[in-house]
Amino acid sequence: MDIIKVLHLSKKFLTRDGEILALQDVSLTVKEGEFVCVVGPSGCGKSSLLLIIAGLIPNTEGTVQVNGRNVAGAQTDIGIVFQDHILLDWRTAIDNVMLQVEFRKLDRPIYLTKAMELFESVGLSGFENKYPFELSGGMRQRVSICRALIHDPPLLLMDEALGSLDALTREQMRIDIEKIWLKKKKTVLFITHSVAEAILLGDKIIVMTPRPGQIDRVVDIDLPRPRHLEVQKSDKYSEYCKMINDIFLSRGVLKY
Repeated sequence: MDIIKVLHLSKKFLTRDGEILALQDVSLTVKEGEFVCVVGPSGCGKSSLLLIIAGLIPNTEGTVQVNGRNVAGAQTDIGIVFQDHILLDWRTAIDNVMLQVEFRKLDRPIYLTKAMELFESVGLSGFENKYPFELSGGMRQRVSICRALIHDPPLLLMDEALGSLDALTREQMRIDIEKIWLKKKKTVLFITHSVAEAILLGDKIIVMTPRPGQIDRVVDIDLPRPRHLEVQKSDKYSEYCKMINDIFLSRGVLKY
């Protein structure tokens, strides 16, 4: 079953200097339970694509469907994680997660138990009552992931969710995200600049061109899971890296 279906999508933005075509004739599908990564250069429309799928900004042309329904406004049955954790400074970690429960008028005692389970799954047990300023960057991003998952959405959208983290924290978070996905089998659309991150996380990778963003290629990733660091020593991993980097070289994104 196709959870996301995008057909001939284009997006234009009006600026003081005129129109900017961010995305042009993009078509893609994401099937139920897939972990799909989108990789491409800055300004190629990756984040715009995610925001359109989420219903947070309108598209200019084409159609977008989520769970078989045309996207005509903000989607409420999805989870979103942005590069910035966007936590409220005056609420504790657990209360930031429970904000979703309050907005949705869900049963607090039931979802408080679920929140504690999520905290344990991301290694945050004992930090539930800490405020954001008392947490590291990686911890704050873990809280934002818990907040996105608390209402058990079938679809998780992640926009450069690891981009602001240091290298070691980023790798640990990548491992944690894969663990959560293997356990819960959510459908995930993951935006990233990192080729290595996309290969280590994705079932398939959508490779975007420079602006106006188009799909250059869809690369199916056939590597065993869980994908530990040793995977990077394999010939297949090296082949995927070369394939995607060669695309960016041919497009002038990378230059020697």
